[in-house]
Parts: sequence; C-alpha cells; structure tokens
Amino acid sequence: MAFERPLTYIASVKPGSPADRAGVRAGEYLLAIDDQHLQDIIDLSFAAAEPVVVLTLGQEDGAERQVTVEKEIDEELGLVFDSAVFDKIRSCANRCLFCFVDQMAPGLRESLYVKDDDYRLSFLYGNFITLTNFTDYDLQRVVGMNLSPLYVSVHTTNPALRVKMLNHAGAGNIVDRLKTLTQAGIAIHTQIVLCPGLNDGEELAKTYADLLALAPQVLSMAIVPVGLTKFRDGLHPLRTFTPQEAAAIIDQVFAWQEACRKKLGKGFVYLGDEFYLRAGRPIPPEAEYDGFPQLENGIGLVRSFLMDWQAAPAGGERNGDRPPIAVLAGVSAATVLSPLVEAAARPGREQVVWPVTNRFFGELITVTGLLTGRDIIDTVKLHKENGEMGLILPGLALRNGTQLFLDGLSVEDVERETGCPVRVAYSARELKRLLSEWEVRR
Repeated sequence: MAFERPLTYIASVKPGSPADRAGVRAGEYLLAIDDQHLQDIIDLSFAAAEPVVVLTLGQEDGAERQVTVEKEIDEELGLVFDSAVFDKIRSCANRCLFCFVDQMAPGLRESLYVKDDDYRLSFLYGNFITLTNFTDYDLQRVVGMNLSPLYVSVHTTNPALRVKMLNHAGAGNIVDRLKTLTQAGIAIHTQIVLCPGLNDGEELAKTYADLLALAPQVLSMAIVPVGLTKFRDGLHPLRTFTPQEAAAIIDQVFAWQEACRKKLGKGFVYLGDEFYLRAGRPIPPEAEYDGFPQLENGIGLVRSFLMDWQAAPAGGERNGDRPPIAVLAGVSAATVLSPLVEAAARPGREQVVWPVTNRFFGELITVTGLLTGRDIIDTVKLHKENGEMGLILPGLALRNGTQLFLDGLSVEDVERETGCPVRVAYSARELKRLLSEWEVRR
C-alpha cells in the first residue's frame, strides 16, 4: 500500500445514503474529511457533521480521489467500516490474575484472544477499560469531546492490591485517575471482578466507600464473580464463591444499597445475577436495578428476561401434532427457565429444559453465552429418547450475525447430528412464541 497514514477500509456503503449518492464505493479507504485525518469513528462523527463535506478516498493501487457529499446536518454518511478504530485498537498491557482471555481454549477464532483496553471502545460500546494505558493526550481528548460515560474496571482501590491483581506497576493510581476524570465532568460506570480471598471482604468495603465518595459522577458500581475455566495451567490459583459466601455478599451489598437509596436516590452498587443464582436467593425486583445501567455486564439479565417473558403474549393456538420440545440452556439459566417453560406447556405437549454442562470450558462455567455446539449435541444425545423431539437453542450462545457457536459448530450441525428439528430463540418473547406455536411434524 502507498499510504503512510492510518487507513479506513469501507466495508460497505448503505444504499441510498449520502455517500452512496455521491458515488463512494465499498473497498475504498476514507483518508480524510475536509483534509482532517481520522483516528476513529468519533473523529468521523465530528468531521462529517456539516451539510457539505469533501471526502478524500484512497484506492488499493495508492491512487486518491475526492468526492463531495451533500447531506442534512448531522445526517450519517452511510459508510460501514470493519472497525470503529482506524489507528489500531489499543491492547491491554495488564496480566490480570483473573483474566478470562488467558483462560480461553486453544484453537478458537482469533478475535476471542484480543484484549482491548481502548477508551474509545469504552465510550462507543461500553467495553470496560483499566486506565493503565490512559495518557494525558487521551484525557484531553475525552474531556474536550465529552466522551462520557466511560466504563472502568476498578477491581480494588487499594493501590498495592490493584498492582498485584492487574500485574501492572502503574495500576495503583486508579483513585487519582477517577478523580481527574470525574472532576472534569466525565461520568463513569465501574465494575469489580470479585475474587475470593483477594478483593472481597474488607477490601470490597474500602472499594465501595472510595467509589461512593466520587458519586454522583461515578454512576454505578457493578460486582461480578470471577469466571474460571479449566484452562488455567500456570495461572494464579483462584476459586469460585461458595453458596454461603455468595449469600453473605448479597446481604452486605443489600445494606449498602439501602444506604445509597437514602443518599443518592438509587442503589448505586449492583450484583451480577450469578451471586443470586449460586446462593439460591430470589432475583431482585425491577425497581432495585434503577433502569439496568449495566445490563450488558450481566447485572439484571435474569430480571429483564422475566419481565419480557411476562409481557409477551402467550401466542396463538395450533392444531396438529405436539411432540415434546426441549429448551437448551446453561446450568444457571436452566434453574430460571424450567418453571416458566413447564408452566407454559399447552395441553398435549411436554416441554422441558435441559441444562447443558459446559465440558468445553469446564463445569465452573455455567452461563448460557459460553455454550458450545458440541456440548449441546452431547446433552441432547444424553437425554433424548426415541421419537420426534424439537429443540430450541439459545441465540445468546451464537456469534453475532451468524449461526455459529464458539467451537465453530453451527445450528445446522446440531440439527444434523441429533436428528431433531431446531429453532433458535433470541429473546424471552421469541421463546414464548416458539413454545406456543411451533409444531414438530412427525
């Protein structure tokens, strides 16, 4: 390639968009807008705000051309890129004792081994960052462009302990970093990956107090349990929380939430669903999640699912054969789904939930999103008796926009190897509809 500056490959152009009308083509590179070179789509959104902009486009052979695009103010250009970051995603410089990427199975797709620690992806997509590679230039850009809120992995506010947990000499100044950002008007969501014997107990109490002192600019504090796979050879010894320990954490956090509601008008600190499931405690009601500020972090997913299930219509009646249907889910979700699925059964149909033990990553991984095609197939073969059986698989376990599981097997592979017709449910509403309307023909 002839270009020395960062390249922005245009993967596609939305039909009928301003860029499409101007003749921009997929496969070109967006080099500049009005002579401004771009680091990421944040720069692009500011540069492309005017009603008339000039795009400098590069070709594979190194040639350049300019195109004038006319559009409404703040209307999107209609360009789709392979990445939101044009000058390379900033990688994580830590070696966290609990890092899940370090526990990934070998031989999976390359993207699963990427450790990003990029403030731009934090602002754009809610990815958590540690701030160990956050520079003065980054601070100026975040404040100048008001890139708020950010999502920050704190884990502990004890400087020495944070250096140990992140295995990074510069990790101990997290409170100063947070103060600098919040005093500049940047809002922050925080998370704690809780590890037994490391950052729980009194250390967790200190972290909570330090983060609460930065409210209301620190918007929330999420606590999620450490996830451990079987691929931990040579890594720091860790374990999961016992049911009794999970119950004690729930009680501790509940007391904090009550105090926060009096002080801030919201709970502020929230627990990952796994704590409640592991302790056998009820999932908190909707009101206690205060609008689900960290839903993508597993905070309130079960409650959100239950709400969607209750709101979804029962579905229409169908005549015809009603052979049994099995819903596949992770071990944790299965405890929630089983009573719902059984209670929703139509007359003449057996509906069951089969929990899938995660042999691929190890039995300590109980979430549905990390199920593999092979473990699902093995579960079906273990439970299935003779006769027709319909399977409903969780869309949460599929790679975005595909029919592929983490291990590369597909929904079609599950159908072929089990001999069962298969459907995929991506939501509570869709699951409820499939259960009520899907007929498995003999």
